[in-house]
Amino acid sequence: MAKVDQLQELREAPIKKLLWKYALPAMVGSSVAALYNIITRYFVGNAEYLGDNALSAMGIALPVMTMIAAFGMLVGAGAGSRISIYLGNQDFDKAESVVGTSLLLTLIITLTVSYAMFIFLEPLVYLLGADELTYHYTYEFLQVFLPGAIFSNLCFSFNNMMRASGDPRKAMVTMLLTLVVNTILAPIFILYLEWGLRGAAISIVLSMILGTIFVMEHFLNKKTLLRFRLSKIRLNFPIVKAVLSIGMSPFLMNIVSAAIIFLMIYQIREYGEALGVAVYTIANMTLMLVILLLLGLTQGMQPIVGYSYGARSFDRLREALLYTIKIGVVIGTVAMIVGVFFPAIVVRPFNPSEELAQATMKAIRIVTLLFPLVGFQMVVTIFFQSIGKVGHSIFLSLSRQIIFLIPALFILPSLFDSFGLKPLDGVWAAIPVSDFISAFTAMLFLWLQLKELKKMKARCEDLA
Repeated sequence: MAKVDQLQELREAPIKKLLWKYALPAMVGSSVAALYNIITRYFVGNAEYLGDNALSAMGIALPVMTMIAAFGMLVGAGAGSRISIYLGNQDFDKAESVVGTSLLLTLIITLTVSYAMFIFLEPLVYLLGADELTYHYTYEFLQVFLPGAIFSNLCFSFNNMMRASGDPRKAMVTMLLTLVVNTILAPIFILYLEWGLRGAAISIVLSMILGTIFVMEHFLNKKTLLRFRLSKIRLNFPIVKAVLSIGMSPFLMNIVSAAIIFLMIYQIREYGEALGVAVYTIANMTLMLVILLLLGLTQGMQPIVGYSYGARSFDRLREALLYTIKIGVVIGTVAMIVGVFFPAIVVRPFNPSEELAQATMKAIRIVTLLFPLVGFQMVVTIFFQSIGKVGHSIFLSLSRQIIFLIPALFILPSLFDSFGLKPLDGVWAAIPVSDFISAFTAMLFLWLQLKELKKMKARCEDLA
């Protein structure tokens, strides 16, 4: 009965109501990753025995955290999309094969990557750009985070599958619970026990262990729509291919994000002041929170679009897409207003020095300038992922962060300098420039796809 009710809802419920039912929990779940960083950096910034160098170290460690999350998204996002499509086709057997296969995939991939990084941690920290002021802080954080990364990926990946299989509210509650636990533990470990960044990492790992327990219990429960079955916990290679092919787009988005963070820090060190990395550490939290809110919105869209595409319900698919685009643009607009006109709201809670605060507010004003376009571009990118158009999704993912942003990072600082402007402002300006060009590219892709969907609808009506 649960299967029938949930699939009937995907098939018949009003799109706006259905989107918010799935999107709100997904937005909470996805933004938890950003909120973890915000909470951790808040307490690090307010710990008198630490300071601006500790904040810089959190920024230096971020590419590693982003890369680990990328491998979780490779499985979790791909599995969520495949589950939605299989449920749309009424193929429950394949949907449960996705759950079982994804467990082994997450364990194998995450453990391999995280422990390889752990073995080479010392040279890795130097490679990330740590100096004598930030090395110790960065090392002690990653020394704890990397061994516990498996729990983070299990928690986030299977939380995504929980949403895709029709339990978005439970998925939201699980992620909120981990956030509450981290909010309780972080001040204890950082402020009262004075364990520094090691304490910050311990609080994150313990919270993720609790979240992992909750999501595993869900898929062991016989009453849930999809659950673990011993016969399905194996590497089913057609399922592996199906999951990884769709998961490749968000995986590349995260891998590229890690590379962009690394290049940003490199350029900031090249053109910026001594506090440049700390500026980026705080400013990047604004970027992360908005991007992850938008990612959560698109994850809420995924099961609706995936099911509608599988069921050839093109009117509902189009309605869900266009409504999600509107919401994405609104979220980006709110972020732009806060960033451009009220950046102190973002900066002051971290208790930075006055010099750091002023530099950070200027950076935030620049990087959030075209955020409404980011909302549009991300929705369109994940739309293509949701309907199985992997190549389109991957290209659009790469366009914003590689094809357009990387050249801008190296061209604009020199261009600004030649006009007598601060080269560091050119580093920040590279972000809105790439946002504009990539949004225009996404618009062209979407226009062509909507024409194709119109033809598919006409063919289905002719056959009916």
